[in-house]
Formats: sequence, structure tokens, C-alpha cells
Amino acid sequence: MAARSRALDSADRIYFTLAALIGSVLLVYFASVPLLGLNVAFHFYLMLWITMASAFNVASGFAGYMPFGYVAFYGIGAFTTAILVKKAAFPLFLALPLSGVAGIVLALLFAPTLRLSGIYFGIVSLALAGICRLVITNMPEQLTGGSFGLQLGSRAHPVQSFYVMMAVMVVALATILWLSRSRLGKALRATRDDADAAEMMGVNVPIVRLYGWLISAFFPAVCGGVEAWYTNVVDTETAFNTLTTAKTVIYAVAGGLGTVTGPILGAVAMVWLDELIWRQFPLLNLLILGLATIILVLFLPRGIVGTLLRKKPQWRRYIP
Repeated sequence: MAARSRALDSADRIYFTLAALIGSVLLVYFASVPLLGLNVAFHFYLMLWITMASAFNVASGFAGYMPFGYVAFYGIGAFTTAILVKKAAFPLFLALPLSGVAGIVLALLFAPTLRLSGIYFGIVSLALAGICRLVITNMPEQLTGGSFGLQLGSRAHPVQSFYVMMAVMVVALATILWLSRSRLGKALRATRDDADAAEMMGVNVPIVRLYGWLISAFFPAVCGGVEAWYTNVVDTETAFNTLTTAKTVIYAVAGGLGTVTGPILGAVAMVWLDELIWRQFPLLNLLILGLATIILVLFLPRGIVGTLLRKKPQWRRYIP
């Protein structure tokens, strides 16, 4: 028992050392982007997609859901920030966390759908995202701006919003790192694999699923708020664009669901690939990116990190 305990302690040390190393590299790299005169816009969206893919990983990789309407949280966060800042004169740094609260409230409204599973849950979540878009579109134009959306006026500050997005990414990754080794994370995985067996072992399945769902809803809502600040404009066409969900799913799956590093690596690889393809073949961007995604899924169906862990299962205890 003592030898086994020492082995587990050693594995935990390696696990958290690797996590700290990855986090430090990301933090130093992104913090230096404005200072070195690198492309702020590209790196802003890279951080956004890392955060979105990582948060989606909680719903899908940990809890086993596939919310095709995931963009609803992003869109509600964007409009919450825009309305609070533009119409209610809230300070930006108060409006942004409230956008996360709006995401949680929306997740609670969607919570009854958690009793569904598989494709049924995915279809219902997609329909609910469409309903959210229609509700926002048909609200009074004085509140949401109608089809033209809302502009935040002179509040745009690209560098400041860049660092806020970096802070959101760091908090999201730290939360998911904690979740991966917490009792809640283990309960989520057990529920994902076999809900009936997990319930027999004493797991409160509905509550565990709800907690995971709320975590996965909070961060995309905050991302939507920060992106609204960055671009200085919000409209239903972009805030509730289904392509946001599609990219989030692709980036998370490309890296490997169920791990901390998978969505990070998947987002970094696919965003850079997307940028490279767009520069070289602007008219064929989506076609080539789609083909690259198909090839990736065919040859690495579990994602980059997932495939590596399948070939080297003994590394699972060390790789976040």
C-alpha cells in the first residue's frame, strides 16, 4: 500500500508539473504578443477558441453530451454585455462577469433537457439555440438593436480586451484542470460511461450532470461578452452563428475529448491551419479546412492526445 501511495504521489507530481509547465508557456507567450508587436487579433481569437473548446470539453468529454446549440451561451453572453454597457451604462468589468451569470441562467433553463442523451439532446439543444436567436431578434429594437444589433460606442480597447481574454482563458483552464482530478470530475466521467452503475455507487447523477453543464455554460458566455467588447458590435447573425458551435466541436475533437491538453492542442493546431489555408487559398478556405478535418477524424478518430493515450495508456496518469 505504501509503495502504491508513493507511485500515485509521483504520478500526481508529474501531472501537475506538466500542467504548470503548459500553463506557464501559454501565459508567457500570450502575454508577450502585444509587447512584441505580433498579430493581436489572431491571438485574441486563438485564446477564445482554446477557452471555448476547453469549456465544451466539460459538457462532451467529461459529461458525455453533444450540445449542437452550444453557441446559445456565447450569444447570450455577447448580448448581455452589450445591453448592460450600452443601455444600462454598466461598467465593462461588471458587465463581463454578469454575462457569465446570464450563461448560467440560460443553462438552468435548458437543464430539463439533460434527461435526454445522444442525438436527441443534440437536436433539442440546436433547436433551443435557434429559439434564443429568434427571441433576441424579436425583442424591442430599443433594447437589442433589432436586426442591426448594438454598437458599444467608443469603448473598444483591443489590447485591454486581449489581456482580459487571456485572464478568462487561464481561469477556464485552471477550472478544468481542477475538475479533471476532483471528485466531481470523476463522478462526471463515471456518469458518462454508465449512469446506472454510477448511481448504484452513490453518485447523484442529475446534480453531477447539472454542475458540469453549468461550468460548460459559464465560460462561452464570458467569451461572448469579451468578444463583443473587442469588436465593439453585436448582432444576432454573428452572435448566434452555428459556425461557432461547429468550430468549437472540431477544435475540441481534433485534440481529444476528456483531457485538459486535448482541446488546447486541437484549437492551436486547427486555428493555425485555418489561418495558413486562408492566407494561401482564401477562396478555397472552407473546402480545404473541411478536407483537413475529415482526414484528421479518419486517421485520428480520438484526436491527437486521445490517440496518443490509446497507444500509450500508461501515460494517462501523467498527461493532463
